[in-house]
Amino acid sequence: MMSSSRIDTLKKLLEKDPNNLLGRYGLAHEYYKLEMYEEAIQAINEYLDVADDEGAVYRMLAECYVSIGEPQKARLAYIRGIEAANRHGHPGMAEEYEEAIEFLNE
Repeated sequence: MMSSSRIDTLKKLLEKDPNNLLGRYGLAHEYYKLEMYEEAIQAINEYLDVADDEGAVYRMLAECYVSIGEPQKARLAYIRGIEAANRHGHPGMAEEYEEAIEFLNE
């Protein structure tokens, strides 16, 4: 399977260079694409420990939480995403996340 070999490659990259932000994001995204949501959540949180993301990764995090039935955690991810988007001057993204929170509240 192509993606599992990509996961192995990214893990090896991160063993050599734990601060490789692109590698950390890439690993999270591979898990997400494979619907390995628990692993994706862990990888995203490890990425966020070292990265000041501009906001986009919070959508992936929120969608992972929704997929595993954790709407409260999804809401918190969107709130953190709104803060990051506003900090980095992305009002459209912040607005999109506010709408997503409204959708979660329904």
